[in-house]
Amino acid sequence: MSTYYFKAILQNNGWQENTGITVNDEGIITDIFSFDPQKTPNKGNTYYGVPGFQNAHSHAFQYAMAGLAEKHEGGANPDDFWGWREAMYQLALSMNPDQMEAIATMLYAEMARHGYTNVAEFHYVHHDKNGTPYSNLSEMGSRMIAAAKTAGIGITLVPIFYQKGGFGQAPGERQRRFISPTIDSYVSLLESSREACKQYQHANIGMGIHSMRGVEPTDIAEIAKSGPQDIPFHIHVSEQLKEIEDSITYLGKRPVEWLLDHVDLNDRFHLVHATHLTDSEINGIANSKANVVICPSTEGNLGDGLFPLRKYQEQGGKWSIGTDSHVGLNPLEELRILDYGQRLISHKRNTYFSEQQKDSGMYAIQMATIAGRKAMNNFVADFFTIGQPLNACLFHTTSPLLATTSIQNLSSSIVYTTDSSMHYGTIANGKMIVNNNRHNNYDEIKQNFIKTINELKNR
Repeated sequence: MSTYYFKAILQNNGWQENTGITVNDEGIITDIFSFDPQKTPNKGNTYYGVPGFQNAHSHAFQYAMAGLAEKHEGGANPDDFWGWREAMYQLALSMNPDQMEAIATMLYAEMARHGYTNVAEFHYVHHDKNGTPYSNLSEMGSRMIAAAKTAGIGITLVPIFYQKGGFGQAPGERQRRFISPTIDSYVSLLESSREACKQYQHANIGMGIHSMRGVEPTDIAEIAKSGPQDIPFHIHVSEQLKEIEDSITYLGKRPVEWLLDHVDLNDRFHLVHATHLTDSEINGIANSKANVVICPSTEGNLGDGLFPLRKYQEQGGKWSIGTDSHVGLNPLEELRILDYGQRLISHKRNTYFSEQQKDSGMYAIQMATIAGRKAMNNFVADFFTIGQPLNACLFHTTSPLLATTSIQNLSSSIVYTTDSSMHYGTIANGKMIVNNNRHNNYDEIKQNFIKTINELKNR
């Protein structure tokens, strides 16, 4: 049993000052109580606590290529998403399971250092380098789980159904590690992945489709209907303009338009990116209660475009954030990039706003937390509550700006002004896994990561 003392914690209805939280040996909150700082002068002055951030979209292996696709030759050479994708394929084809695990472990430790306590791993590198399934179908997924366990964060493993090379096209040779040719083969992978989740008490399972172009649409509709109905369903959709053009050519409909017509969307669905939407698609997603996962740093890096957030929020749409290719890992930067993109195109400053919540910082944390948890199959809306695991991102109370900020302005000060130097630590499942901005297992994790990158020789 452990007790943590906070100068304040952020609850759904605002900041609760001088608060202690006790957890049992499993990291479950058993008590939330107020204390008198005058009687406990050595406690409760170190950090503010906000709910642990939820990273709703991750491709762990891509961390090894972060920052490496920024040399552009110009001329006829592609410098868009499709050119970047070729570099990603090369990396995906090069690594073995040990290397995959080392990269993912470093990534997850860095996520934790920035305040993420849970990740949804959108995982599609399934097979060996020749494209042959491993004897353990979820070998690579098991490595994602092992990485999360070493880093100490929760993971929702989302094994991805990837079948095609594009609308109506056979898969390419460079996609050979990703492919499940039939629904039955994908279900076998899904069930193997579900078993792998039993290796770690903080792992659970989701299901996913790579994209409308990556699986035959009739199979998407079938697996959405006949597959498990009690786990999250993730899918890339409408990220690129070319993808929409190809969908119209092949299906006669835009990707989201087709999904709305053929799949019974609800709040277990998480549409990743959904960058390019019509007004009717915006309304359809919001009315269905499906969620959108926005990855601002990656979407900006790839030149995808800006999600129509203001219109979506006006319809009551729910969204979360993810780091996708991991060119950025700070959840607060993701929230700022998302907000500022909207301000630049709307010429207004009230992006994060509703009649119920007029504090932009509080609104952003609420949305990213509650919708992000749904991506992990966690429908608990309360930030910190008895009977739930203690997951928290901690900020120094002594940082100059935060030390001089009133409690009324604290949420937005954290969202809009903090950097990693103001981040004190991270509590995941009741354990302080990052302390004074350093992961507990940092040295060993870093050593394995550097060894792996030196083997891959990709940087």
